[in-house]
Amino acid sequence: MAGAAPPPKQDELVPHPVKDQLPNISFCITSPPPWPEAILLGFQHYLVMLGTAVIIPTALVPQMGGGNDEKARVIQTLLFVAGINTLFQTYFGTRLPAVIGGSYTFVMPTISIILAGRYSDIVDPHEKFLHIMRGTQGALIVASTLQIIIGFSGLWRNVTRYLSPLSAVPLVALAGFGLYELGFPGVAKCVEIGLPVIILLVLFSQYIPHAIHSDRPVFDRFAVIFSIVIVWLYAYFLTIGGAYKHSPPKTQTHCLTDRSGLVGGAPWIRVPYPFQWGAPTFDAGEAFAMMAASFVALVESTGTFMAVARYASATPVPPSVLSRGIGWQGIGILLGGLFGTSIGSSVSVENAGLLALTRVGSRRVVQISAGFMIFFSILGKFGAVFASIPAPIFAALYCLFFAYVGAAGLSFLQFCNLNSFRTKFILGFSVFMGLSVPQYFNEYTSVAGYGPVHTGARWFNDIINVIFSSKPFVAGFVAFFLDNTLHRHDSTVRKDRGSHWWQKFRSFKGDARSEEFYALPYNLNKFFPSV
Repeated sequence: MAGAAPPPKQDELVPHPVKDQLPNISFCITSPPPWPEAILLGFQHYLVMLGTAVIIPTALVPQMGGGNDEKARVIQTLLFVAGINTLFQTYFGTRLPAVIGGSYTFVMPTISIILAGRYSDIVDPHEKFLHIMRGTQGALIVASTLQIIIGFSGLWRNVTRYLSPLSAVPLVALAGFGLYELGFPGVAKCVEIGLPVIILLVLFSQYIPHAIHSDRPVFDRFAVIFSIVIVWLYAYFLTIGGAYKHSPPKTQTHCLTDRSGLVGGAPWIRVPYPFQWGAPTFDAGEAFAMMAASFVALVESTGTFMAVARYASATPVPPSVLSRGIGWQGIGILLGGLFGTSIGSSVSVENAGLLALTRVGSRRVVQISAGFMIFFSILGKFGAVFASIPAPIFAALYCLFFAYVGAAGLSFLQFCNLNSFRTKFILGFSVFMGLSVPQYFNEYTSVAGYGPVHTGARWFNDIINVIFSSKPFVAGFVAFFLDNTLHRHDSTVRKDRGSHWWQKFRSFKGDARSEEFYALPYNLNKFFPSV
């Protein structure tokens, strides 16, 4: 038959080779880009993490009784603490280019503290705000001890040693995909601003670089800055042109550029300091609920750390390094409690996705972004200008970045045997339960106003509801349990779950590259050896 394709050559039928380090990254952890580029990339990371730093206090502070002034101060404090924590994490923690920012996991126990009966009789809103803030501080300080102990004692090292590529897939994949509620639903709140950002981001990062063929990657590397600037200006002109004058207040909140009164409420210069709201107060029940959130954040961060390591073109994170990172994250939550950020911190998923978009996994870039966080948190007015970016713009960024993190999770499937029924069962069941169980908990809560577990002990309700509302936690737990209990000693099973690929990364000294990526600075490895 003429015109038939020639039979494929033998080497074309070979599957893609497995890579324990992601190729095609422009700058890996230890190779910083030139200074001007590094500063711009750092600024881009700062812009991306701003979303969570603004959205969470904007939702919580008014419920606590605070006005614009308090809101601006909480956002500044959150940024300041995030900057310090990011520096700690990149210097002494995992040493990965991970941004440590505010975490949605802690929102539920914080709301539980806001609704506590003992604050309901305070009439003055400012007084009420201070009391609730001190309550969250006490709970965070106690909750931080959980991560500090689990991390620095090496307990987490012993747990993550049993993590195979197979059980890592649901954990990392849902650390990204599980945040789908923060993506398009947020864009749709002001679709004429959110949608253009998604379209521009995809154009700048995927299509234009292939159309132009320039030697220097400009559009894909700075796609976030280009998209935000263009749409922010467009939103600003809509605002001053009076496009939303007669819109309902809800639309105005989402579409206007300075909707949250931040620029007006922010002082010119202000350095956040510990106990700025007064002495923390402690309540055992609230501390337990916050501890549950702290444990969930610990598991979610483990997944995000693995994605960050992948996109920074590093080798899989050795368990001892993960444990060290969790310990420092505990210190981060402690700082949040001391300074009063109202919520705890974890690894920023959106910044992990940004590493993939820019293909720059350099540690220095993230350290520069931490500098921006601290700088703009002290110079309040300037920081507030950037913080006035409308929320749908951030939601549009999340659509891309959370997807990248989810894809990092799926990429670990290259180590597993997808033709094994054991793999299919563990993978399918854990991902399905990870989506289905939290869906029930969240749906029940939104209808009834409280979680499915509704006993007389509020702290117990909070613990169960917080744990089962986290998609990566449920999926990761189910996968980890099944993968370690279903005939795992079988030699074929060991190959199916991919653990032979990660065997040499189980201990710090198992692979020579661990030293390059994860060793502590200033010869500190002598005093704090990684096992």
